[in-house]
Amino acid sequence: MSDHRNRRNAIKKMLVGTAALGSSTMLSSFTTEQDSGEPYKLKGNVNHSVCAWCFGSLSIEELCIAVKKIGFSAIDLVGPKDWPTLKKHGVFSSMCNGAEINLVDGFAEKNFHAKLVKNYEEMIPMVAKAGYKNLICFSGNRRGMDNETGLANATEGLKKIVGLAEKHGVILQMELLNSKVDHKDYMCDRTSWGVELCKRVGSGNFKLLYDIYHMQIDEGDVIRNIRDNHQYLGHYHTAGVPGRHEIDDQQELFYPAIIKAIVATGFKDYIAQEFIPAKADKLGSLKDAIHLCDV
Repeated sequence: MSDHRNRRNAIKKMLVGTAALGSSTMLSSFTTEQDSGEPYKLKGNVNHSVCAWCFGSLSIEELCIAVKKIGFSAIDLVGPKDWPTLKKHGVFSSMCNGAEINLVDGFAEKNFHAKLVKNYEEMIPMVAKAGYKNLICFSGNRRGMDNETGLANATEGLKKIVGLAEKHGVILQMELLNSKVDHKDYMCDRTSWGVELCKRVGSGNFKLLYDIYHMQIDEGDVIRNIRDNHQYLGHYHTAGVPGRHEIDDQQELFYPAIIKAIVATGFKDYIAQEFIPAKADKLGSLKDAIHLCDV
């Protein structure tokens, strides 16, 4: 009994001693230059990017100017019509799009293979000629298919274009999306399914776009999954869970630890912010997110 009392007393003292530190020390990892007033210089360990659609109120030109001012120079999910604007501002297209049909009609269903193969055969050389290397693709929805059927179909379709991707030095990146909240019925909704697809396609020019937000929702265990499967992961997206808003201390993921785990795998490609700003100062939120992930 006395041991239990001593333990309770010790815990009380520890809580009292740390209470005053709670809001300042525990949240110190979310401090940015706005808090300190000091200029912030990016460390160079992470290649930062941002998804264009999340800042749709800005033109591509305005977003280019904004990212350069924050201190990085890449934008995700930009198609050919906007590449000249990016080049004008010295901004890299870190994940190209435009060959996909949509998010629901993808490689997991044979009915879409003819259209997809045509689209990607046209787009892959364009991406390479522009000096870019990443091109997004999607599994599409299940529509009643089991995992094995989807894997077999997607493997068959992707093998028709992966040789062309190899020839041009382009990496096809299939995005992992959650099927619980945002994309009901999406096939590639687990890391394990995507990794198995990578193994079957059997090319370093086919990888997974690991969306941290989506995978936290559908499977969790984010850092372990990144460490165990990093050789198949070619790109990353961020967002806060739940809600897909800012990656601040109001959501459940601790991004500094996640980004450190990614960097520790030797990853050298891009990590793109894909949150939908909820705050009035949207570019302020982007700057905060970049600084938070600049480990």
